[in-house]
Amino acid sequence: MTDSDWLAAAFEAHRGHLRAVAYRLLGSASDADDAVQDTWLRLTGADTSEVENLGGWLTTVAARVSLNMLRSRRREEPVGGWPSAVEPAAGGSISAVTGGVAAPSSPAGDPEDEAVLADSVGLALLVVLDTLNPAERLAFVLHDMFAMPFTEVAAVLGRTPEATRQLASRARRRIRGAPSPDRAADLARQREVATAFLAASRGGDFGALVALLDSEVTLAGDASVVPSRKPVRLRGVDAVAQGAFAASARAGQSQLALVNGSVGIVFAPAGRLQVVLALTVSPARRITAIDVIADPGRLRQLRLALLPD
Repeated sequence: MTDSDWLAAAFEAHRGHLRAVAYRLLGSASDADDAVQDTWLRLTGADTSEVENLGGWLTTVAARVSLNMLRSRRREEPVGGWPSAVEPAAGGSISAVTGGVAAPSSPAGDPEDEAVLADSVGLALLVVLDTLNPAERLAFVLHDMFAMPFTEVAAVLGRTPEATRQLASRARRRIRGAPSPDRAADLARQREVATAFLAASRGGDFGALVALLDSEVTLAGDASVVPSRKPVRLRGVDAVAQGAFAASARAGQSQLALVNGSVGIVFAPAGRLQVVLALTVSPARRITAIDVIADPGRLRQLRLALLPD
């Protein structure tokens, strides 16, 4: 076995752990894949002959890459962040891999794998993690979720162990105030309805769309939604279902997402965010309101995290 073969095999043995760390730090399966890819690129360019614990070294690199991505979100977005591989419509396209070197046997985009990642964290916890600043999030995730010693976490953050301990403690207090079981159940209900709505749209099933709508449902779209550049206002099952059916061509390239802490749908072909559907779901599992957002200014102010279907 050549040195490069050994390196690839060693990296592959740690891939699952690295992706789990990156996912919990970034809240997005696609961003986690980017972080793992970057970690591989750094490994191929590094001298690891004196590294005694390759797994620890890789975890540290993946954490630093993820931290840089978190900080970049905060710098680039004036309000909120983009915990997913999507950009506002005014931005450029996303490149998932840089440098032209692919990590060995990458399983990126496996829906079942993404579902396992999402379920292992939970929507309610993702919502709370997204309220932490990058340093708090990293300190909590690495120490509390992956049992990394504070001395090692501190090295990633460039802070003292005591300061890092305080960051984790502050994050822990916020986590204790996480959504209640009722809130978690509400998120699960929202996800169930949004999944059914997206499936009905993709399948062109008008009857299924109607069945998901409340009798008094409303749809509001901003002036960027339609070519006429006039706001859209619809009320009632038939009108809203017809409007949703007319826009069903976008459904194939749409995806579930957390939209400001609630489950909605995003349309982001080639990673360029164009339309967001913010859904309001009743306890009876009916959609009572749909806010269709396409204005670039409004899109930039949303907090989004992509979810597997």
